[in-house]
Order: sequence, then structure tokens, then C-alpha cells
Amino acid sequence: MPTALRTIRGASVPLVPANLTGVAALRSLVSGRASHERTVPAEPDAARSLPDLEALVDELADAGPGAVLLLSKGGVGKTTIAAAIAVALARRGHDVHLSTTDPAGRLTDVLADDTPEHLTVSRIDPAAELAGYTAARLHATERFDPDRRALLEEDLRSPCTEELAVFGAFSALLSEARGRFVIIDTAPSGHTLRLLDLTGSYHRQVMQGAGTVHTRITTPIMRLQDPNWTRMLIVTHPALTPVAEAAALQDDLRRADIEPFGWVVNASLTGTSTRDPLRRARAALERPHLQRVRDELAARAWLVPWHTETVIGEAALGAIAQA
Repeated sequence: MPTALRTIRGASVPLVPANLTGVAALRSLVSGRASHERTVPAEPDAARSLPDLEALVDELADAGPGAVLLLSKGGVGKTTIAAAIAVALARRGHDVHLSTTDPAGRLTDVLADDTPEHLTVSRIDPAAELAGYTAARLHATERFDPDRRALLEEDLRSPCTEELAVFGAFSALLSEARGRFVIIDTAPSGHTLRLLDLTGSYHRQVMQGAGTVHTRITTPIMRLQDPNWTRMLIVTHPALTPVAEAAALQDDLRRADIEPFGWVVNASLTGTSTRDPLRRARAALERPHLQRVRDELAARAWLVPWHTETVIGEAALGAIAQA
């Protein structure tokens, strides 16, 4: 615990070997009488039937260059999985570009300035994209009369301008996937769905004005819908709420005619060889969620075991995918 936090009054909530659903379970937690001795053995069948991240990297490598988008709610390790896939592909000699659309995303923290050969890294910074977009629009109108230019400047101060700037950078990233792997760590799903909605609106506007030449037009939403160009990966944890949120995200994608490539179930205790009674009991709780992902929700799924250490740097990231 950092020194600054140790001076703040707080309370600790223990990890317990049972789901905290129902009044009785919640009362036992608050009263301090929650059992810590339950030793339900973890049955690994659900985990054994799911391939590991190395198998996913094999599939991506065999398919060739393209865009790989990782989507999820926050806090399930999406940035780490994106970096691990990028490192594994780069280690195999593929040209890879890793980027993030998450305003709070910091890929450099995960990579720890330890970037392998063949891998480049960028970040779509909304503020930087807005500044560049605004400067370009104003430069193109240098010869406008003052009143017309003033109207443009007022228009560019609209909140929509930042969305347009980010959309332009996102579209440029997708275009790069023609000749190399582009791994995109997206923002939490609410931001991502707004970006996809903007992408769909742009598509509809282009198609309405295209007339009879629409067959020669490719919009960003068409690239996202094309499984040969883009592979969408939903990242989740093997628990009730993360799986439910991932399922809702998948439904949103399908309404946009985007079919996910598959799911990555991250930080699973079922995928470990733990002998700790508490962790084994927690692993048993994962079983129905793993089975639901495998049998009902995902077209295909891959399992990433829980790691005891923070995954930072090329070596640790590469180890996740056994590259």
C-alpha cells in the first residue's frame, strides 16, 4: 500500500469462495461471517476445451494482414491482451502497428518502452487530433473573407468536431491494415459504440450521394463488416457481470452487421494449476460462465490464465501467447 494511501481511513473486503448474490450472502460478508473454508475442487473441463492465446495468434498469422480490434467494458485487461497479440505477431516477423482509441489508454505503460522489432506504437489522442483537424480546415480556407472564416471557426468549436477528428484518425488506422497487422485497443464500449455509430452515419451519407458509382466506394463501416479485413475480439472475465456486458456488446455489434471474430476470456483461475483452496473454489465459480461463452455466446473463444505478476514488458507479454 503506498504511504499516501495508508494514512487514509479505509475498510477491507475479503475475497470469498462464493458468489455474492442474495441477501444471506451479502449479510454474511458485511457481518464478517463469510466462510473462507469452502474447498470446491475446480473442474478444468471448460478451460481445457478452450484454446490458449497462442492458438489465436496462429489463426491471425495464418489469415494474413488485417485490422484486429479488441473491445470490452473497462477493467478486463483489454490493453494487455492487445499488446500481447501485437508482440507475439511481431516476434514472428510480421509488421505490426499497435494503437489505441482509448483517451485514457497508455500502451507505453504496458510495453514499458520495450518494443520488439517489427512493432510500431501510436495513440489516437483526441486533443491532438482535434488540433490537427482544426488547423487543416483553417489552412484550407485562408483565402475566405473574414466573416466566412469566423463562421467556420465557430463551427469548429462544436463538440462534434472532436468526434470527426477522432473518426478521421480511426479511418486512417483501418486503411493501414491493407499491408500489415493493425491491432487497435479500443476505448471502453460506450465510447467505441459512439465511434461505430459515427462510422455508420458517415457510410449512410456517402452511399446516399454516391448514385450509381457506389460499387467503387469502400467506407470504414464496410471494412469493419468485412471479416477478411477486420477481426473483432471481445475481451471479458469469467464472471457474471463481465460476461453479461460482453454479450450486450456483441448484440450491439451484430445490429451494425458486424460479427465478432471471437471472445478472449482473460484472467481465468480455471486455467491455472493453483492448489490454494480459496482460488480453487473461485475457479469452480467460473465454470458456468466459461461454458456459456463456449456453448452459447462466442463463435470461438480463447482462454488466458490468471497471472500472479503484473504483465509489463515484451518478455511478459510474449509469454502470454507463448511466442
